[in-house]
Order: sequence, then structure tokens, then C-alpha cells
Amino acid sequence: MEPGSGRPRASVSLAAVLRFTDVAVDALARARAEVDGLNVYPVPDGDTGTNMYLTLVAARDALGAAIDEAGGVEVCEVGPALSALGRGGLLGARGNSGVILSEMLRAVARRLGRATPGERSALVMAEALERCSEAAYAAVGEPVEGTMLTVARAAADAAHECVDADSARTRDVLAAAAEAARAALARTPDQLAVLGEAGVVDAGGRGLTVILDAAEAAVTGRVPPTVPSRVGRRTPPASAPGASGTPAVGRAGHRLSAEGPSYEVMYLLEGTDEAVADLRPRLAALGDSLVVVGEEPLFNVHVHVDDVGAAIEAGIEAGRPHRIAVTHFADQVADQADQADQAAERAAQDSQPATRAGRCVVVVSAGPGLAALFGEAGATVVESGPGLRASTGEVLAAITACGAREVVVLPNDADSVRVAQAAASSASADHGIRVEVIPTQAQVQGLAALAVHDPARPFEADVREMTATARHARHGAVTVAARTAMTMAGPCTEGDALGVVAGDFAVVGDDLGDVAVDVLQRLIAGGGELVTVVSGADDADGALAARLVAWAGEHHPFVDVVTYDGGQQRYPLLLGVE
Repeated sequence: MEPGSGRPRASVSLAAVLRFTDVAVDALARARAEVDGLNVYPVPDGDTGTNMYLTLVAARDALGAAIDEAGGVEVCEVGPALSALGRGGLLGARGNSGVILSEMLRAVARRLGRATPGERSALVMAEALERCSEAAYAAVGEPVEGTMLTVARAAADAAHECVDADSARTRDVLAAAAEAARAALARTPDQLAVLGEAGVVDAGGRGLTVILDAAEAAVTGRVPPTVPSRVGRRTPPASAPGASGTPAVGRAGHRLSAEGPSYEVMYLLEGTDEAVADLRPRLAALGDSLVVVGEEPLFNVHVHVDDVGAAIEAGIEAGRPHRIAVTHFADQVADQADQADQAAERAAQDSQPATRAGRCVVVVSAGPGLAALFGEAGATVVESGPGLRASTGEVLAAITACGAREVVVLPNDADSVRVAQAAASSASADHGIRVEVIPTQAQVQGLAALAVHDPARPFEADVREMTATARHARHGAVTVAARTAMTMAGPCTEGDALGVVAGDFAVVGDDLGDVAVDVLQRLIAGGGELVTVVSGADDADGALAARLVAWAGEHHPFVDVVTYDGGQQRYPLLLGVE
């Protein structure tokens, strides 16, 4: 049992899942351009890496939001959190590879979420990888070998063989799966003619090896080996699909040609399992690359067609399609070529586009009062808070909309740091904006960093000064326990006052005021000249803040104290010491 929780300990660690998603998102961010460059199947539209990355980011963001809504990883139930991860991937899936990846994530999340106390964690992980492979094959209308499906199956088979040994641990299963995936990826050019002709491995398979390598790294800490992704042009064996010299695999080889489908159609569909079963053959007859994932009542539909209207009409007859997205492949490829030309021109001129100028600070704010403070200081504000944590898309929109060529992002809470980094990566790669994320862990650190921001300084110098100031701002908070749980400071019950220091629970008590004084004592023990007190929605009358001001005046008369009405939820007080 978890001490003080009254609940049996799950065999899956939510903290480990969080660590994996963070590592995997970072790894895909680094590999995104490489994977995009490998993209020749099913169509050479150069977006497989981006689609897989954005899908995984959506899943990770949904997981973080669920944990935040529950009150933190210590008290969040594993099952609902994993369900949120799967649903986030389903809703955020992009492109053929992203939709398949979302179904893989859902399958893994379902198995991990059903893990019971006493189950071998290695067996649970091996079965999760098997479900992952089965779900991927089931989702695709016409499964083709030499793709990410093949890589997933190889990983699952290796995991199954590894777990047969009673001594196998989760780390052993993941290591075996990752190694088998890399080996399967190396064979894809011999299985799929279009890959062999281009001299590359499968893009979706490469993206999947990045994720599996991240899973192994999250557990073992090992750095995965380098995987050669460009293997040189080769003549596929006679038995390989398309080996006769035609570029076709399935319908028209999935190349951008007069014979192949011209459009990608995607939509979310609210409908029944029975209606979707009838929808599949209708869409399959219209085109190729059909992938349908999800379960009643929500599905994600992807297909390549020439007749866009027919594909959408089929969805209307099956249920309620929404978030409909149509991409014309020829236009997409032309746009990518234009972007590449523009990037080359910018590099040659060593300058940013004339439409962007100056520097902007984008700040994630936890309350209306804080948002006003940040806005008055000239920052672009992204609103956030418990249950409404800022998404990667919202931060990216703020970065691109501010019109600056240089942007500093202050995420201001630990969970939003990864979100900000993902948005920064997209802004840099897709829009040519120079972005730096200062990993502020608290709102008061953001206030401190913004106070020393100087757009007249060189960009690097400004970032260094803001980073140093934020790092030296010690931070804490007080809140109220939402449920019985075990914390770093010991057990707590619903309604207890909790003190947070540097992101960890450090004090459990009966009175918010006493706990707040304890937290401030701990923060100021290391010295300081300025104390910042930010009142939340639960301290609207400022009584708690006034108590701290009085205590500081009596015990530290030479320390300046400033107070703000932040209006943040869940935390009656946020504290900072500089």
C-alpha cells in the first residue's frame, strides 16, 4: 500500500511514464529534421518526423494536464493519467505516421493502465509492446512491410522473447526491443522498393526507433547507438514489393504522380464501432494509406484520395466528422521547397526576414493578476493554471504572433518547461525565429527574470542575465492538500496545509499562515535582499500576505518585501527570495 493513501501501489510508475515522454519528445525534436528528410513513403511530403513529433507532444501535454488537474504526480491515479495520454495522442495525431503512432501510444497506455499490483513489470511492458504492434497493424487498411509496422513487430517479438527469462527486468525488455527495432529498420530498404531506390530507411520506422531508444534511455540512462539512415541506393530483391522496376507499392506506389492520390484527408469522427466498420471499405475504395484509429465514440480518420468530397461525405454518413483537414500534396511539397529556398536565402544573407524585428519575451502566467504584471512589463502572455495548462500550440502561437525575430520564453513552472522547449523547436525550425527558453520553475522566477530583461543588450547577454537572475531566485508556495497522500514531507490528509520549497513538498501543517512562515524561513535562511509575495485567489483579502509582511518586518527588518495580487488558483501564496 502507498503510505497514507489507502490505495494499492500500481506496478507502473507514473513518474517513469512522465520521464519517458519528456525524453522521447526531446529525442524526436532533435531527430525531426532527419526523419523528415527520409520521407519517401507513402508520399514524399517531408513531414513524417514533424507529424510524429507533434503527435507525441500532444500526448505528453495531455498527460501533464491530467497530472496537474489531479494535484501532482504524487496523488494522480495512473489509469486516468495514461488514458489522458492516449486520448491526447488521438486528438493531436498528424499525418499517416502520426495517426499510427497515436494508436500505438493508446495500446501501450491501455496495457500499462491495467497493470495490477504484483504483476511483473517486465511482463507488463512486453505485453504492452505486443499490443502496440497488433494495434498498429489493425489500424492500417493495407499493411505494408518495410514500414514502421515492421519495426514495431520486431520490437514486440524481441520483448516477448526477452521476458521469457524469469530474471528479465523492464530495462532488459526495453533494451531488447530497441535493439531489434534498429535491426529491423536497417532491413527496410530491402523490403520496400521505393526505400531501396532512394537509399534510405523508412521514415516512420526511424521515428519509432527514436522513441524506443528514448524509452531505453529513460530507464537505463544509456545513450543509444547511432543509426545509419541513409544507406545508398540499392536494387531490391525480386521478391520485394515493386521490384519489377515500377515505383508502386499498393496503389500507384504512393508517389506524387498523375496516377497517385492528390490529397490527404483527415478528420475526427464521432460515431459508433459499427458505422466505422462500414466506413473503412468505403474509404479504402476511394484511395490508399487508410488509417482509422480510436474507439466508440471518437475516431481519427486518415486517407489519401483524389475525391475529397466523397471522403468527407462518407464520414458524414458514418457519424459527425469535425476538425477536417485537407492537404494537397503538390502544394505541400511546393511550400516545403519554397521554405527551403527561403531558409537558404536567409542563411546566405545571415539575416532574419524583414517582417520580423526586435525581441520579445513570452511568459506563461498562472493567474490574471500575474498576467497583468507580465503584460505591463511588455511581455506576451500565455495564460495557464491548474487544469488549463498552456499547450505547445498556444506557446508556439504566442512566439510566432509577437512578430519578433528574437524571443525569450519564460515557462514559469516545471511542467511547462518541456512545452516551451517543444514550441521553441518548432518556431526555430518552421519559422526561422531565434528562440531561447529560460527554464524558470516558478512564477516568481519569471518576475525576477523579466525585471532584468534589456532588449538593448545583445541577445546572448540578455539571456545570460535573465537566466542567472532566475536561477538565484529561490521559490516556494503554500497550498491545501486535495486528498490523502504521501509527500516528501510525510503523510498528509485532505485539507492539510502544505508548504512547497523549490518544487517539493517540504512542510505539512494545520494552519496556512504557520506553514507560509515556515516556508519563508527556509527560503530566507540562505540570505536575501528582496522577498516577493504573490497572493492567490484564496487570499483575495491579502490576510496571509499581510501576515508574512509583518513577520518579515519583525525578524528581517533590512529585507525589502513586495506584494502582488496574482489571482492564481490552488496556491494562496507564491513566494520568492532574491
